Parts: sequence; structure tokens; C-alpha cells
Amino acid sequence: QVQLVESGGGLVQAGGSLRLSCGASKSTFSINTIVWYRQAPGKQRELVAAISSGGSTNYADSVKGRFTISRDNAKNTVYLQMNSLKAEDTAVYYCNARTSWGNLVASWGQGTQVTVSS
Repeated sequence: QVQLVESGGGLVQAGGSLRLSCGASKSTFSINTIVWYRQAPGKQRELVAAISSGGSTNYADSVKGRFTISRDNAKNTVYLQMNSLKAEDTAVYYCNARTSWGNLVASWGQGTQVTVSS
């Protein structure tokens, strides 16, 4: 069973920063796009950012210019640097791996809670 592990969430004031980490096995990490999703209370899970195995990135419009996704191939880890946080960024953040066909390969983990106080 493929599993990824999220960490780095916490409580931060509006305007602050957090860095989330997503760890995966080498086999999962090296061939798939790694994606970050988030789910706020009462809302559907939404895609936040993605980074391909080749390093190409894309972002949801709501986080462009504030969030940066990156990967450390030596550590099999993907990071989500979140700056200028807003109250509406409050959510549980999850990572997953996505194949070139668009399928998510891992079961959803527990995620990491990000709470932004206004």
C-alpha cells in the first residue's frame, strides 16, 4: 500500500508562514507527480499545488504567488512553502502521488492541520 506522510502544520497568524513536508518512498517519489490538496471544514477537498518528477509546477489560483512547491530528490520529500497566509488557507493539508494518467495512487493519510488566525 502506497503511503505518504505529511507534517509541518500548525497555528500561525495571518501574514505568517509555514512549511509543510511530504515524505514518500523512493519508488513513489521518483516516477509520479506529487500533489498537495487541502480540505476546509464543510468544503470539498481541493488541489493546491503539484510538482512533476521533472520539477514542473502548477498552483491553484488562490495560492499563486504565495505558495511554493519544491522537491528534494535526495530525501524523497516534497515541500510546500506557504507565505502570506490568510484565514481562508485554514484547512487540513494532504499530499498524494498522481500518475501520468491522473490517478491518485495513495490512500489519504491523516493530513496536517493548518490554522491561520486573523
